[in-house]
Amino acid sequence: MTGELQTVHELFEERALRAPQAVAVVCGDQRLSYGELDARANRLAHHLIGLGLGPGRIAAVALGRGPELLTALLAVLKTGAAYVPLEPTGPDRVIRHVLVDADPLVVVTEEVYRVRLADAAEADLLCVDTAAPAFAELPAGRPAVTLSGTEPACVFYTSGSTGLPKGAVVEHRNLLHSFRGWQQVYHLTPADRVLQTATLEFDVFTADWIRALGSGAVLVLARRNFTLDRTADVAELHALVVDGQITVMETNLHTARRLFDHLRPRGLELGQLRLLTVGAEKWYLDEQLRLQGYLGPAVRVLNVYGVAEASVDSTYFDTAALADPPEHPETVSLIGTPFPGNRVHLLDPQGRPVADGEVGEICLGGPGVGRGYLNRPKLTSARFVTTEHDPDGRIYRTGDLARRRPDGLLEYLGRDTDRTGARSAGVEAALRGHPAVKESAVAELDHRLVAYVVTGPEEGAEAPADPWALRAYLAERLPADAVPDAVVPLPALPRTRAGKLDRRHLPLPAPRPPAEGGGKAARPRGVKGGGSAGRPDGAGRQRPLAHLLLTLFLGGLAYALTPDLWPGSTDTSAVPGPWAGVFEALYVCEAAGFGLGAAFLLLGGAAVRLQGRPAWLARATHLAVCWLLASWWPQDNLYRTTAATDWPAQAALVLGFNLTLLLAAALVARFVTWRPQGLSE
Repeated sequence: MTGELQTVHELFEERALRAPQAVAVVCGDQRLSYGELDARANRLAHHLIGLGLGPGRIAAVALGRGPELLTALLAVLKTGAAYVPLEPTGPDRVIRHVLVDADPLVVVTEEVYRVRLADAAEADLLCVDTAAPAFAELPAGRPAVTLSGTEPACVFYTSGSTGLPKGAVVEHRNLLHSFRGWQQVYHLTPADRVLQTATLEFDVFTADWIRALGSGAVLVLARRNFTLDRTADVAELHALVVDGQITVMETNLHTARRLFDHLRPRGLELGQLRLLTVGAEKWYLDEQLRLQGYLGPAVRVLNVYGVAEASVDSTYFDTAALADPPEHPETVSLIGTPFPGNRVHLLDPQGRPVADGEVGEICLGGPGVGRGYLNRPKLTSARFVTTEHDPDGRIYRTGDLARRRPDGLLEYLGRDTDRTGARSAGVEAALRGHPAVKESAVAELDHRLVAYVVTGPEEGAEAPADPWALRAYLAERLPADAVPDAVVPLPALPRTRAGKLDRRHLPLPAPRPPAEGGGKAARPRGVKGGGSAGRPDGAGRQRPLAHLLLTLFLGGLAYALTPDLWPGSTDTSAVPGPWAGVFEALYVCEAAGFGLGAAFLLLGGAAVRLQGRPAWLARATHLAVCWLLASWWPQDNLYRTTAATDWPAQAALVLGFNLTLLLAAALVARFVTWRPQGLSE
């Protein structure tokens, strides 16, 4: 019957009609039946329609975790509008950006968030807790709104890990297609209890409630957000799974690792859980096999891959599909095969299919591919492209890299950032072969390949391996041009609100050391355990000291040469009283500024380049800072030696120096405010 449905909320309404007394949502001590949830959503929908909400419009939903959140999402859909899920506790800049970009007609929220959201949006605010009496007496029947299924159902704003969040528009038919795939692979039934732990703004939140309420199952909404709440003990999550009799659960990789680390030492199990899906990040096969082996055959452990732009989930991998595990499972991440009806094409940069075994960009096809990006036609046309390689003639370019193995399974390699994805994947895979490496990430910064590692003591060792040892380990296993310039140890990898690796907050590596004759794997002088590989001992102390000494020498030299270069420019004999001392201090400061600028010209380039800006901007800013510091000494002395009525000379000096100073200041401002742009935004 689901094939006849046109919208996501009809999927829920069908279940509510079949079993109105069945429990739909549980959150702590609160619970709603399917009939109660449907009636509440209908009343709120009538109220929203009275506010002008309907097809073609957008409403933002920014509520805390509880049954009213599901009521609001369903109510917006029943009006024919699309919802934007907005985490009300998120960063101010994200909330402001989303509300400005989406321009919702109304923001559905609650009183506790009113002030914060009112300050960020011009839209009308509807606080469902205080406004409840206004719609409590409205009809409980479904609003008379007819849709075809091609209308937008929701707008998912991506996590913004590589730039400002962008809104992916997903239609009802896209989500219905994904639901059918989940049904076939996950075998969802009304007997299931689906745990919801994801952040509201994350696309998995929407996937969870559709999977549960579309199947007649119980949606168990966790009171705590185990991704956002850094204080949440994973023991609470384990207790919730067991006590809540959870049968189906999806989580991000970071939370799955924390949960496994909690279970294994204590010999704990997961109660009645039958399906655990893990996604949002690259998951290596050795980890999946270990978790599957620990939980046993009664629990299916799946690695799922997908993007919001193609309705959340596109492929999945079940270890049961693997005939023989590879020799080094710690170097392989398998995302398996597409969900039913989905298609995956691996294309080269020119848009041509690659042969099996070769690396290509993952391009998704099928009914799950969404409409595009809200308010971004240029980016939409670049990422949602027409092609002759898909039956629908349209695919979504993910920017991820993969290869198809001889057994037909897809092996995920990573992001295609700056065309270094395959190389970075090789380094990361090699690092994971080291028994002391728990997590790793590889990035290219300032034309340097940098590896970041979270380590722990390996078996039989008293301490984790140091960065030099890890770099030497890589040098034995990788081509010379693939060995990272630096290995940076971290207590934990930075993560986004969705639990994904946050590459923007990876720390900068230490400056590149001078080359030595000991070969690529030679240990840099002075590297100590726990420090960044490639960091000379004492470099942090020697560079500022050298800068200070050079500044004093060049500044003193400038001050001493001033009377010879510009005779009379510093003569204060005609200046009365204490004012002569003020001018003398000015002359000293100008000479010191010249010394500082000249020293920065010679020694400051590396510090500017390490800030992660484009090379042209780094070079220009380096010179701009030098000029801003050094120019006052020649400018002021030249100006003071011109005749009072020598207007051509004075005009040339004023224009020559001041215009260049303005340009230099503008370059510094651009450097400070620079953010990545383009397709990665």
